[in-house]
Amino acid sequence: MKIGIDAGGTLIKVVIENENERTYKKWLSTEIDHVATWLNQLNDVEIFMTGGKAQYLDSLISHEVKRSIEFDATYAGIQLFLEEHDIHLDNYIFSNVGTGTSIHYATKEQQERAGGTGAGGGMIQGLGYLLTQISDYDQLVQTASQGDRDKIDLKVKHIYKGDKTPISGELTASNFGHVLQHMDETFSNEDRLAAVLGIVGETVTTVSIHAAKQFETENVVYIGSSFINNDLLRKIVIDYTVLRGLKPFFIENGEFSGALGSIYR
Repeated sequence: MKIGIDAGGTLIKVVIENENERTYKKWLSTEIDHVATWLNQLNDVEIFMTGGKAQYLDSLISHEVKRSIEFDATYAGIQLFLEEHDIHLDNYIFSNVGTGTSIHYATKEQQERAGGTGAGGGMIQGLGYLLTQISDYDQLVQTASQGDRDKIDLKVKHIYKGDKTPISGELTASNFGHVLQHMDETFSNEDRLAAVLGIVGETVTTVSIHAAKQFETENVVYIGSSFINNDLLRKIVIDYTVLRGLKPFFIENGEFSGALGSIYR
């Protein structure tokens, strides 16, 4: 049995491969001692590990561990997932949207880091809490899905007020920039959180698009734990990517790319 682990800042993602069957598990990073206890109870296993907390988790377990660089492991996992889903891309940007976002250019042979942004799941949870006092991530996402950004985000069409716009009227001119025109109104938690997902999704997409233009590719593969059960964020990213003329791709179980790739690196 082979176990690949991506020990990240927020989640510990685990892929178990046993007799041609694959199982996916995840824990909060605060449960790292529990994960170590579970691993120490296993026999006849090969353990592969990557991620920012890999060294610490390695120190807690008795098994020999093979460790790899996170970026390379993630790339290896994405390549395998793309092949399994019959998606053939000669080159692409992949954006790993976890606590923050890391952006890379990939070919069939290698990857290189192209940049990143602090916008990601950590921003959703932190800014979301500051605005609504909701701390549970799933509740934040569910609440946001019921919101409307129109009173909070200023779009190009709001500025031109019916006149012909030089660019798409649906593009956001200023995140949170419409608030001053609605100061006599009440902003619900749903609307506030929808705007938070908006600024995160659009920031991630904009940086990804700039990287794609720099490396002359039209393909952007989005992965990461921030998309788990988060249809609104996924829709924002897809719509904004298409609006800017590029092709977005999402991979089932893509957040486990690092864990899977650690086995095959």
